[in-house]
Amino acid sequence: MMPHGITPFMSALQFITHHETNLRMLVFSLVFGVMAVWEVVAPRRVRAVSRAGRWPSNLGVLLLNVVVVRVLFPIAAVGVALSREATGGGLLPLLGLPAWVVFVLALVLLDLVVYLQHVAFHASPVLWRLHRMHHADTDMDLTNGLRFHTLEILLSMLLKMAVVWVLGPPAAAVVVFEVLLNALAVFNHSNVALPLRIDRWLRLAVVTPDMHRIHHSWHPDEHNSNYGFNLTLWDRWFGTYRAEPKDGHLHMTLGLADFRAPEWHRLDRMLLQPFQDDRP
Repeated sequence: MMPHGITPFMSALQFITHHETNLRMLVFSLVFGVMAVWEVVAPRRVRAVSRAGRWPSNLGVLLLNVVVVRVLFPIAAVGVALSREATGGGLLPLLGLPAWVVFVLALVLLDLVVYLQHVAFHASPVLWRLHRMHHADTDMDLTNGLRFHTLEILLSMLLKMAVVWVLGPPAAAVVVFEVLLNALAVFNHSNVALPLRIDRWLRLAVVTPDMHRIHHSWHPDEHNSNYGFNLTLWDRWFGTYRAEPKDGHLHMTLGLADFRAPEWHRLDRMLLQPFQDDRP
């Protein structure tokens, strides 16, 4: 029997918070496995670079980032949320809204922050030096969604922790948001052939692989569009949405004009990219 005063929704939030690690691992493993198989069975584009030529470095930087974040931020954003939740601090609790409304609002606001952060990393020359490693990959598949420079990950974590402290969202909302963000990043970076009719309907709400691939075009006007990772509404509202690439999905060139040599796929060179001139 449920404790007195605990609703099924609140019980679900507690379950999510208590089983955070297992939920993260389960969802990530499931999405990664499904998308990896889908890419083999029904790829959208012919690979320009083999998995053996890219995956060790892309997965290597993921592993490095996980270790560094765990060491430097043992409590991370969820820990900040738990602390604020215990004291009732933050802006969202002040609204006096039902728990489920606060939960949904927290997800939407966190997604808006990620969108704005992404725009800032493109607009600022200093931040772009960190972010361009994500764009320098000359091919695209599900591992692109995991390929971020360690310094960018650390800055993103600091920002997320600050936003969580200000907003005071439910800890479970932070867990769900991070799980969704990781899962959708793997999905929308993947090289899969999604039926066009499904793509059109799906991208009314969430970012699809065809939509996000445009963001990885080597044309500056295209990689400065479609910034969203989860919801598409921010790109539509702020005028950064682009429906199709000028060269077509099958023939568009991915990556950047600089850093196209094969050695830039090596993990050590990827980590050095922020400290290199635009044309090495």
